[in-house]
Amino acid sequence: MPHVVTQACCGDASCVYACPVNCIHPTPDEPDFLTSEMLYIDPSTCVDCGACVSACPVGAIVPGHRLADEQLRYLDVNAAHYAEPEPDAVRFPVDPGWRLPLAPIQKPKPLQVPGGGDVEVAVVGSGPSAMYAADELLRYPNVRIRMYERLDRPFGLARFGVAPDHLSTRKVMRLFDDVARNPNLEILLNTEIGRDISLADLRARSHAVIWAGGAETDRRLQIPGADVAGVCSATEFVGWYNGHPDFADRTFDLSTPRVVIVGNGNVALDVARILTADPESLASTSISREALTALRASKVEEVMVVGRRDAGAAAFTLPELIGLIDGGASVTVDAGDLAQLGTASDTVTATKLDLLTEAAGAPHRDGPVIRFAFLRSPHEIVSGANGSVAGIRFIRNEMSPAGAVVPTDRFDDVDTGLVLTSIGYRGLALPGLPFDEARGVIPNDAGRVVGDDGPMPGMYVTGWIKRGPSGFIGTNKTDSADTIASFRADLEAGLLRAPTQPVRP
Repeated sequence: MPHVVTQACCGDASCVYACPVNCIHPTPDEPDFLTSEMLYIDPSTCVDCGACVSACPVGAIVPGHRLADEQLRYLDVNAAHYAEPEPDAVRFPVDPGWRLPLAPIQKPKPLQVPGGGDVEVAVVGSGPSAMYAADELLRYPNVRIRMYERLDRPFGLARFGVAPDHLSTRKVMRLFDDVARNPNLEILLNTEIGRDISLADLRARSHAVIWAGGAETDRRLQIPGADVAGVCSATEFVGWYNGHPDFADRTFDLSTPRVVIVGNGNVALDVARILTADPESLASTSISREALTALRASKVEEVMVVGRRDAGAAAFTLPELIGLIDGGASVTVDAGDLAQLGTASDTVTATKLDLLTEAAGAPHRDGPVIRFAFLRSPHEIVSGANGSVAGIRFIRNEMSPAGAVVPTDRFDDVDTGLVLTSIGYRGLALPGLPFDEARGVIPNDAGRVVGDDGPMPGMYVTGWIKRGPSGFIGTNKTDSADTIASFRADLEAGLLRAPTQPVRP
C-alpha cells in the first residue's frame, strides 16, 4: 500500500527531493506549489520505499497500512488529487541539485569572496524563514551568521503560532534545533533592532543583512465599536495560550456562553478547537499553564466561526477541517448556509463541502460546539452597559453569479461577550527600509530589497515580510532558498562590500 501525506504537512518539500520516482506533487517548480493546501503522493506511482518518511521534518507521511482511524480520509484525499489530471498538466522533474535538509549529498565548496576570508551575515528574526535561510547558508563552511531575536526564545511562529495540540507540526522545531547547534550560527535573544543595535550597525558589520521579521500585526476590523473591550485578535489569543511574552499577561472573558470568531482560516479553526477541547486533553501539551487554568473554568458553550463568503470559498484548508472533524470536535453548520453550498469546481473544495454536510448531519456530542456560519460580514459591535462587547451585528450576504459578495438588507444580531478577529496579517514599516503600504511587504526582487533608487546592496528579505502572509511553515524553505541564491550571486559577483566595523565588538 502506498505512503500517504496527512494533516501535519507543512509544505517543506524535503520529501519531494527524497522521492526516487517523482510521485509527490506539487513540487516547488510547479506553478501550484505556493497555493496548494498540502503535498500529495500519487498512489499509482509510489513504490513504498519510505524515503519520504525520513525526509519529512514533521512526521506527516505515514504508510497506508499504518494510518490511524482519524487519518483514513487521507487515502482518498491523496488519490483524489490524481484522479482527474488536467489535459495540459505538466509534472516537472525534480532538480537533482537540491539537497535533503541537513544532509547534503556532497559538501559544498566555500563561497567565493573577493579578497577571501569568511562571509559575515546578519539575520533579523529567528522564525521559520530565518531558520531555513540559516540552514541554506550554513551549507557553506566559510559563512558565519549572527541571528537577532527580540524575544527570549527562538523559532517565532513555529513556537508561538502553532496550536499546542498540533504536536506533529511542532516537530519542525527539532529541525531548527539542529540548525541552531551549528557552531557557525550565533543566536542573540532579547535583542531588538533599533533598541539594542541599529540597522546601520548591522550593515556595517556584515556582508549582508537578511530581514526575516515576518508580518507582525493583524488586520483590524473597520466597523463601529471595534475598539471596545472584549474585541481582540485571534493572534493575541493564540499568543496567550502559547505563552508568547507579548501576550502572557492578557486575560480573556471565558465566562460568556458564546465566542464569535470573525474569519475562518486555519488560525480561526485552531482557536475554536482549543476553546471547545477538553482542557485535560491539553494538560500534557506545551499550552500556557495560565491559559489551561482559564480554560478549565471556561463557560463557553458555542464558538461561532463566521466567514463573509460562502462555504466553497472558506479560507481554512482541507487538512485542518479533517483534523477538526475527525479529531473529535462537535461541529455544525447553519442549516440556511447548507442550502447555499452549491457545487465545487475542484476536488479539494468538493471534499470540504461534503465534510461540512456530513458534520451538520452528525449527532451532536456532549460539550461545547463549533458552529460555522457563512455569508455574513461584521457590521457593528454592540457594547453593553459596562462598556464591553455584548454582541455583534452581521449583515447577510449573497454571492453573485460572477462570484462577488453582495450585501443584502438583512441583518443577524448575535449575543457574545468575546469577539476574536482572524482576518489576516500585515507587515509593519521598518525604519531605514522601503515599504509597500498597499501589500504590507518590503519591496524586493527575488529577495533583494529594492528602494526608490533600485536594489539596496547587502539588504535581503525572506518570509512573510517578503511575499505577504501566505503559505505554511515549510513554504519558507523554498522562499528562503530563493533569497539565498540572490545573495550568493551578488556576493560572488563582487557587488557586496566587506564589513567596515568589527563583527563582534
